[in-house]
This record gives sequence, C-alpha cells and structure tokens, in this order.
Amino acid sequence: MTAYEPTGEPGAGTSPAPGPASAGYDAVVLAGGAARRLGGADKPGLRVGGRALLDRVLAACAGARTTVVVAGPRPTARPVTWAREEPPGGGPLAALAAGLRHTSAEHVLVLSADLPFLAGPTVEHLLSALTAGDADGVLLTDADGRDQPLVAAYRAQALRRELAALTAGGADLTGLPLRRLTGALRLIRVPDAVASFDCDTWDDIATARARIREHGHVLDEWISAAKDELGIDLDVDTGLLLDLARDAAHGVARPAAPLTTFLVGYAAGRAGGSPEAVAEAVRRATALAERWSEEAASASAPAAGRPDAAADATPDARPDA
Repeated sequence: MTAYEPTGEPGAGTSPAPGPASAGYDAVVLAGGAARRLGGADKPGLRVGGRALLDRVLAACAGARTTVVVAGPRPTARPVTWAREEPPGGGPLAALAAGLRHTSAEHVLVLSADLPFLAGPTVEHLLSALTAGDADGVLLTDADGRDQPLVAAYRAQALRRELAALTAGGADLTGLPLRRLTGALRLIRVPDAVASFDCDTWDDIATARARIREHGHVLDEWISAAKDELGIDLDVDTGLLLDLARDAAHGVARPAAPLTTFLVGYAAGRAGGSPEAVAEAVRRATALAERWSEEAASASAPAAGRPDAAADATPDARPDA
C-alpha cells in the first residue's frame, strides 16, 4: 500500500518544473499481478468512480503512440496492444521486459494498473522532466518518500541496456524485483503523494472511492466517467455549461436546466461536435435565457418601474374625461 494524503491535486508534484513534453512516447502498463492482498480479485477491473482502475490509467496515458498492457486481454475503454510475460505471473521485471518488446519510442512511460488518481498532467510532468535533463528516468515518490518505479518515465535505451545486463548468459527475469533494474539507473525523483497512490488492499479501494466523492473532485470525476461510458472524446468548458444550467433554472424554470443543456449538446453535435460548436451553442442559449429572464423581470415589476408607466400615469385630456 502507498501512504495517502488527501491534500493536493493529482500530478501537482514539485520541482523539477515541467518543460516541453517529448514529441512522442510509448506506455507500458503492468496489469497482470496476482492481487493476493485483495484475495485474488481482478484488481485492474475494480471500479473507482464508476471506471475500472485499468481504464483510469489508460485515460492518463492516452497520448502514447503505442500503449502496451501486460496481462491477459480484456475489454478496455480504448485500443491497446496486449503482451504477456513467460511464464505468466513472472513478476514486474519480467512483465516490463515483455511489454518493452512492443515499443519503439525513445521515452517509455511505465505504470501499474492500480493508480486511481493518475492524470494527464502527471504524465506530462514526468515526460517533460525526462526530456529536460539527462537522467535515465523520472519517477514519483509517495508520501513516505518511497520510490514508485511503476509511476515513471524512462529512456527506453537505458531500460534495454539494463535488461540485457540482467539476462546476460541466459539468466531468467522471473521473480526478480524491479529494483534490480532501477538500482542501476540515474533517476530523478518527484514527490507526489496523490498520483502515486496505488490500491493494494480493500482499504485502499475504499479510500480511493471516498476521495472520488469529495466535493472538490466529484464533478470532474463524474464528467470523466460519463465521457468514457458514452464514448465521447471531447474537452469542453464545463463552467460555461454549469453557468447556462444555472441561468436556465433561475431565469426560466428549474426543469429547464437539464433540458437546455441537452438541447445545447444536440445542437453542437449537429454542428460538428467540436468544442467551438459547444461554446457557440452555449452562447446562444445563454443569451436566450438572459432575454427570457429580463422579460420576466419586466413583467413582474411595479407599474412605476415599467417603461410604459409614464404613459399610464398621464391624465386623460379628452373633453369628456
């Protein structure tokens, strides 16, 4: 289990500061462990925030040119390349070697499949730090300062060099710990107690599920889960949509909020479904809600405050008045 601290955002980290990310990277996700501390449960398939742990990790490294998952094939939220160490269950070092055979990029992101709080900014931070220096790898450390070599970015050449050294003379990688490889590498360490949090026990799973539902995270988590479930790969300004829903609820009627946002989504889809199409549909619907609200306010205002109040107050000058 990795110690967990509830403060901070995933991927916050500390120095070195992120620089330009590498032009391309591959990812190797190790997802074939026995999960003994979970009673042999299918750990990559356990859900946190409505999404399988493996799918959450795959979302964080969606920018990879090639993503290799070392495990038996299963349905995933996006296409991946499957690999398996021989024999299956040979340990993380053997699994890494099996996955690395399917990669070709200069930089390789190496991840475990049980990181519920891993996010894109963490990945970019690791890759940027690796690109900016001359180290063999950049890894996260947890709240207790322990290395997390399965939340890291490495130079593929360095990994292959050390794997070749370990297997010289026909030696077997089965059962060897990952530190046999990382101990020979020049590494940069980035503290991040949140993104490095992994799920080894049921208590860890419960902690992750509770944090997902905290007020500061639940909306983003729900939107991410809904997009995955619906197969939507679109980044939009949720703040604009929430403001629109508020305006429709207050200026028109409460049920107008969900129906209006649905109509905006439908209109944006017909217009091509781009973030710009969503923004334009939101703009037009927001303007309509504002006009509706202004008319309602005008209709309910006292006579003295209406534009036609002066005419109403003019004495009748007709002869027979």
